Amino acid sequence: MKNILIVGGGLAGLVTANYLADAGIPVSVIEKKAYPFHRVCGEYISNETIPFLRKLNLFPDEFTPPNITKFQLTSVNGKSARLNLDLGGFGISRYAFDNFLYEKAKAKGVTFFLNTEIETVQFQDDQFTVASSTRTWNADLVIGAFGKRSRLDVTMSRPYVKARSPYLAVKYHVRTDHPAELISLHNFKNGYCGISQIEDQKYTVCYLSHRDNLKEYGKIELMEQEVLYKNPYLKSIFKNSEFLYSRPEVINEISFATKSPIEDHVLMAGDSAGMITPLCGNGMALAIHAGKVVSELTIEFSRGKINREALENNYETIWNKLFASRLWIGRKVQFLFGAEWTSNLTVNLMRHSPSVANLIIRNTHGNPF
Repeated sequence: MKNILIVGGGLAGLVTANYLADAGIPVSVIEKKAYPFHRVCGEYISNETIPFLRKLNLFPDEFTPPNITKFQLTSVNGKSARLNLDLGGFGISRYAFDNFLYEKAKAKGVTFFLNTEIETVQFQDDQFTVASSTRTWNADLVIGAFGKRSRLDVTMSRPYVKARSPYLAVKYHVRTDHPAELISLHNFKNGYCGISQIEDQKYTVCYLSHRDNLKEYGKIELMEQEVLYKNPYLKSIFKNSEFLYSRPEVINEISFATKSPIEDHVLMAGDSAGMITPLCGNGMALAIHAGKVVSELTIEFSRGKINREALENNYETIWNKLFASRLWIGRKVQFLFGAEWTSNLTVNLMRHSPSVANLIIRNTHGNPF
């Protein structure tokens, strides 16, 4: 039986750990934080994931996640359009869902090393050596599920880290007056902000902004007042909501650059393999689906049905077939957001050509799996 090590305990890592444990495959997960904790995320999951999550008994019924069926888009100056979502989704916080998946995996015997950050991964003589600042692990297979950007990306010399990314993301949890079935995307200068309901009648407010906005005004709160408030919908949300935490979650250097799904024999899953732009609202679904794909191939590898070369070739082929075009479309669609004239154009497209708008949305989503 192979020794499997997952670096990173986000959605892709936790789904993979649960799937492998169900198959009787010994697996360990190394995560740099301790559950539960918040992550910067839009916290909306496409319904394409539901059959798979139910099959593995991983759908979070106990949190009664809201069913989201409608989409609203507003331009920088406040023009608005709405669509019914063909597939729809549900909302749940990463704080709740990641911890739910962690507890499930732990109960199945998955070994966790928490509060541990990996510094190096080396492959030699068909074996991996994985090291933190305090200890090392040996593994037959390493799955990289360490998220959007990590120290490990730098030590592995991944090409995308050489280019600076101009984006930062900010997330709040609030209580506010907003339809439970509606996910909204509000444009502002050089950015956009999503809002949708999660568990316990709370809402996630999460936005992506070019760093020039923050550089100009110096503080997040002042930037919000001077930039985001220009959209009347965002001004109303920020002025009339109860903010539930003393400070937001913030991350910098968010990159949508193309990444490789395999790096020095490490199988990358979730945002480690490629990040879809947040406006598509589908990063969580991609991570869950990637966890399914990498798990199924890992089981075959662990049981000796395929060798490493076949494992890597099959994973890269399947990953590109399922996700590469969706990430590419997301990067192209992003150019329609964050400026007054393009956001007005997009709102008008939704108003007057809803079938075209639905086609764009559909192409950033997958089929139920």
